[in-house]
Amino acid sequence: MTDKPLVQVENLNVEFALGRTWFGKPPILRAVNDVSLDIMPGQFFGLVGESGSGKTTLGRAILRAVPISSGKITFDDAEVCYDVGSLLKKDLKNYRKLAQLIFQDPYAALSPRMTVRDIIAEPLEVMGLTQTREETDERVRDIAAKCRLNLEHLRRFPHAFSGGQRQRISIARTLVCNPDFVVADESVAALDVSIQADILNLLQSLQDEMGLTFLFISHDLSVVAHICDHVAVMYLGSLVESAPTRKLFANPSHPYTKALLSAIPSLDPDDSGKAQKLEGEIPSPVNPPPGCKFHTRCPVAEDRCRTEVPEWRELSDGHSVACHFA
Repeated sequence: MTDKPLVQVENLNVEFALGRTWFGKPPILRAVNDVSLDIMPGQFFGLVGESGSGKTTLGRAILRAVPISSGKITFDDAEVCYDVGSLLKKDLKNYRKLAQLIFQDPYAALSPRMTVRDIIAEPLEVMGLTQTREETDERVRDIAAKCRLNLEHLRRFPHAFSGGQRQRISIARTLVCNPDFVVADESVAALDVSIQADILNLLQSLQDEMGLTFLFISHDLSVVAHICDHVAVMYLGSLVESAPTRKLFANPSHPYTKALLSAIPSLDPDDSGKAQKLEGEIPSPVNPPPGCKFHTRCPVAEDRCRTEVPEWRELSDGHSVACHFA
């Protein structure tokens, strides 16, 4: 692992106009608000938060799958450096060869009219990465074997497979073009717990074998603790805390992070700890509260929190937080 980030996000904002109005400007949904983070080569970077916190939008913005309102995203793998926000059509196509996405739902992500072979081969054909059908078939068989799919599976259709097998097919399709960076968006959320463990172990082995870097988006903190090297916590479009996994779980500093970690069930029958209850619902990203966005639900909020936006500051090496009292 080098000291230079593979993906560097600086002051990123993603906004969507909601509908049209006869008079004035339409309301603006601020899905990602002034987010900065660095993802190092070979890292399993976790991104957690409640539903609606902007995790998926951030991941898709890094892939340029949603428009970027402002800020900068840099992808630098030592051979080529892309300013993702300003890529033109040709360069964007080249970038897509290096940065790919694993979808959340393995049932909706696969075309029922295509065989597994055609599903996995489609990125190669669309991007023009192979010249002959024999070369395409060789690449498909190679990645299928790495994803623990039998060759006989390649002739079947997706309806013949379980959820875990379908997710392996999705992973094979993502990795067949040999990317450097992969966004895994809730890629095990729709699977049974035993199948989740199998898919997570597969992702780790593929990371070691292919030298991959992952942005792993999840709401399951136990999964994140198992697989990720570094974790960032999002709330209402903003980062509130970021730290190496061990440090974050051992010493959470933001009240929101503490509440998330306290909700993890314990296997110890003598553990008397209770989940920290957060009052109220997550505010609307269309009309976020002033000051600290979390102050409406924070158990330690003071008057300062209601008016002053907390500064993003570093507490220790690699551990940063946005809270007045951390």
